[in-house]
Amino acid sequence: MSSPYVIDISNVRKTYSGGVEALRGVSLKVPRGEIFGLLGPNGAGKSTLIKILMTIIRASSCQGVMLGQPVGHKATLAKVGYLPEHVRFPEYLTGRQVIHYSAGLAGVPTRYAKKKTEELLEFVGMKTWAKKPMKTFSKGMKQRIGLAQALVNDPDIVFLDEPTDGVDPKGRKEMREALRELASEGRTVFVNSHLLGELEMICDSAAVMTQGEIVLQGSLSELIQSDGYTLSVEGDLSVDLQTKLERMQVKHENGELTVENKHLAQQLIDTLRASEVNILSMYKNKQSLEDMFLDAVEGMGPGAYQGESKKENKPNKEVVNKEVVS
Repeated sequence: MSSPYVIDISNVRKTYSGGVEALRGVSLKVPRGEIFGLLGPNGAGKSTLIKILMTIIRASSCQGVMLGQPVGHKATLAKVGYLPEHVRFPEYLTGRQVIHYSAGLAGVPTRYAKKKTEELLEFVGMKTWAKKPMKTFSKGMKQRIGLAQALVNDPDIVFLDEPTDGVDPKGRKEMREALRELASEGRTVFVNSHLLGELEMICDSAAVMTQGEIVLQGSLSELIQSDGYTLSVEGDLSVDLQTKLERMQVKHENGELTVENKHLAQQLIDTLRASEVNILSMYKNKQSLEDMFLDAVEGMGPGAYQGESKKENKPNKEVVNKEVVS
C-alpha cells in the first residue's frame, strides 16, 4: 500500500559557511493529492528547503523520502515539476518556445513535447500569446508560462516558489483556479509563499516555518479554529437583559454580542427573542491564517514575521444562518 504522503522528511539541516543555519532540523509530511502551503516570512528557509528536495543545493543532513524514494533519487526527480522564485527565461524566446525548450530539458520525447506544449498554453490561458517574445509579457504572464513549463513532464508533484508574488489580483485568481484543477487531477501542489491570504483560499493543509524551523503543521481545518459566534442586535438593551447576559458570560460591545460556542449561541438567541430584541445578523468567528501564524511564531524573537499586515484583534467573520445553530 502506497504512503498517504508524497513527502515525509525529518531532521533536514542546512548550515552555510560561517555557521549560518538556514534549516534547523525540519520535519515535514505532505499529503498526497492536495494543495500544500509552506508559510513563512522572507528568509525563513522555505526556498532552501525546496532546493534541497530538488537537489539544487546539498543538505547538511536529510532523512526521509519523496514519492517513495530517498530524497535525491535521480529517477524520481523526473516526476517532479518546479517553478523557482524570480524565474527568468530568455527574453527573445516566445512563450511556446520556452515551454518546448523546457520539455527538452526534462527529457520529454519530441513527438510528445509539441502536443503537450499546445495543451499547456491552453491550460494557462496563453494560447493567443504563444508567438510573442517573453520580453513583451507582464509579470503575471511570465508566471503563467513558468507554471506551464513546470508541468511539461506531467509531474506527480509540482513545487511553486512564490508563484503569485508581484502578480495582479486577476492573475492571482486565475493562478488559484489552475492550482485547484491540478489538485483535482490527483497531483500534489506544493506552494511556498509569504502571502498568507492567498494560501488560505486554496490550501488543504499547510506548515508554518520561521527561522529555519517548522513550528506548526496540519490540515487547514485543524489549524484555523472557530472562535465562537457574534450576534449583531438593534437598539439599546434593557438593564435586566444586560444582567442576564452577564450571567451567561456574553461579551457586549457596540451592539455586538459574542459567545464562545454553539450551545451558548442558541441560548443567547432564545434570550434575545424572549426580550423582543431584533437580531440583525449572526456570524461565526473564524481565526484567519495570519492570526494562526502570528500565534504560532509568538515568542520566536525579533524578525519572526514581517508579513503584509499587522495582526488585528477583530476576527474574520463568516455569515451563517441562525436557524442552523441548534
